[in-house]
Amino acid sequence: MKRLEGEVLAALEELGETQHALLMEGHTVSPRQFYGLELNPRAVPIADLVLWIGYLKWQLKTVGITAIPEPILHRYGTIKHQDAILAYDEKILVRDERGAPVSRWDGVTKIDHPITGERVPDPDARLEVYSYKNPRPAEWPEVEFIVGNPPFIGGKDMRAQLGDGYAEAAWKLRPHVPGSADFVMHFWDEAAKRLTKKGKNPLQSFGFITTNSITQTFSRRVIEHYMAAKSPLSLVFAIPDHPWLKASDKAAVRIAMTVAARGDFEGKLAKVVSEAGLDTDTPTVALETMGGKVLPNLYIGANVSSCRALTGNSLISSPGVKLHGAGFIVTEGEARRLGLGTVEGLAQHILHYRNGRDIADRPRGVRVIDLFPLTLDDLRDRFPAVYQHVLQTVKPERDTNNRASYRENWWIFGEPRKDLRPALEGLPRYITTIETAKHRFFQFLDASIRPDNMLVNIGISSAHPLAVLSSRIHTRWAIATGGWLGVGNDARYSKSRVFDPFAFPDLGAQSYLASQLESLGERLDAFRKERLAAHYFLTMTGLYNVLERVRELDWQIGAGRHSDLAAEIAPLTQKERDIYEAGHIAILKDIHDEIDQFVFAAYGYNDLAERLIGMPAPPPLPPIKPPIISPLKKISSRDWSPSTKSVPPKNRAASSSGSAQTTKSPALATKWCGPKVPSRKSTSTLCPSSTRQNGRATEPDNSSPC
Repeated sequence: MKRLEGEVLAALEELGETQHALLMEGHTVSPRQFYGLELNPRAVPIADLVLWIGYLKWQLKTVGITAIPEPILHRYGTIKHQDAILAYDEKILVRDERGAPVSRWDGVTKIDHPITGERVPDPDARLEVYSYKNPRPAEWPEVEFIVGNPPFIGGKDMRAQLGDGYAEAAWKLRPHVPGSADFVMHFWDEAAKRLTKKGKNPLQSFGFITTNSITQTFSRRVIEHYMAAKSPLSLVFAIPDHPWLKASDKAAVRIAMTVAARGDFEGKLAKVVSEAGLDTDTPTVALETMGGKVLPNLYIGANVSSCRALTGNSLISSPGVKLHGAGFIVTEGEARRLGLGTVEGLAQHILHYRNGRDIADRPRGVRVIDLFPLTLDDLRDRFPAVYQHVLQTVKPERDTNNRASYRENWWIFGEPRKDLRPALEGLPRYITTIETAKHRFFQFLDASIRPDNMLVNIGISSAHPLAVLSSRIHTRWAIATGGWLGVGNDARYSKSRVFDPFAFPDLGAQSYLASQLESLGERLDAFRKERLAAHYFLTMTGLYNVLERVRELDWQIGAGRHSDLAAEIAPLTQKERDIYEAGHIAILKDIHDEIDQFVFAAYGYNDLAERLIGMPAPPPLPPIKPPIISPLKKISSRDWSPSTKSVPPKNRAASSSGSAQTTKSPALATKWCGPKVPSRKSTSTLCPSSTRQNGRATEPDNSSPC
């Protein structure tokens, strides 16, 4: 601010004004114009002092000590000690019916169980529970700009870190903020409410630093609420993903930055193109900016977040089970000691188990005790050894849970997924993918395997849907709709945002393509499993790490590609070459390229196949009709066919143009009606603003599903 003021003063001096006249109170940037709310009472005077130090250093540097009016320091009281979200009359200690203070487990401290030796919650590590009398939104000062860096607390962690009473009061005050939204969205919501307030309103814009999970479903709904309002606000600047510059002893965090203004405007979106030295005193982060309408998911282009779920998809997909009790997981030896293989009926309740790491790396070889839908009496009578095991290893943890249903039904998974079970019933296998992962791949799991909560599972046993899901089209769709999450900045696959609205191609009249994709889906799944079985050091993550490196080398320095970038692309390391040879990566690449060919053809985009994957289109086929839009009907997973996945007329993605400021002119200007697909020769966005017939682009048509 002082630098900007200096530029203004210099301009005024050129026009004949004097700086001394402008140093009068009210004509210069000073600490009196900066307001703050701080919860830590010790931090209040520190913040005030830091403002004065910065102000005086700048004044001494630019105008000298003689130009600083006395008294030098003022007590403006603009930094206040108060909560920024919640105001209340009294904080009351909650007591039970006997008058004893109510407390809860601190959520962290554990001890060894005296009998089993397992780590269980420490019953003495308790926190008092409070309620808040007359809770109401906290008062904020009337200002022109709001900036902040609120605490990084996830929605699911608000109870543990802020207390039950505080979290419940905050949710009650802002019912339109989803309970699973990050805590920062309560700050974002308050600032947005003030910005869009009618009448005299000095506030012009606001900006926050948040974690990059702001683009995820629940947090994003807060932004969508205000951008879709009758008197909307717009994102005028955003960075969806940026490293949080960290000390060497701190965990890495990915952040997002958003700046909002009142009205309907285009904005600028900045994306990180390179980063280095984040643990040093001289970190470097390079950004690329582009202009256009910045959407709630911090994206410029087709508004894919507005797409609606398809009924057929929603009936067959679900996350896996959520245990809420580590004691449910047992080794093979423990399972046998509990009676597996000898006690009748127990095989239906002690099953093979997979989580995200099992899929990305190699399976741990563990099982899970799934007691749904047994009653406690059934469990005790039929499987007494299992009853004693969960009583000792699960119940102590469940007794400390805030949710009554978890405490009362302690022998059942926290989330047994009643919707998933009928979707998988009767199937020999099903499709699964990791919810948050570096690479987006799909594979079959045997029906005898119980999936973890961090797996998204699809009740389909046919292979051609697996091929479509493994295609470039679906991968790009998943990135655009699902966003990014976590320390590793990994793509997140959300059932509701990614799978449910995804329109599969209608293969009902394209039997040749359906047959080819069925064969390729089977081939892809079998090939990867065979490679992993043949070499102990191979993992799915390792295979796709090297595949992406090979694609990078092939696309960037291959014949006819961007050969000027060759010096910047490192060759494969010895470890990568070992994986390349053992994993037969060239074959894996060919399988994926063939899948892309046929999936492009299934959607009617034959001409894009040659441009985007560098291979010719499939062999001559019977005439391919434009994708057929079938009416939606309620179906079960047994009735699933590609034709039930077509796009309903209301499932339309609005588009907005965007132009990158640091990229060359697009070499590929083709626009197409479907998910975003990366061009090898361009970084331009391909927006759904035209229709296609026989694989060729035509002018927009009002009857188009887009």
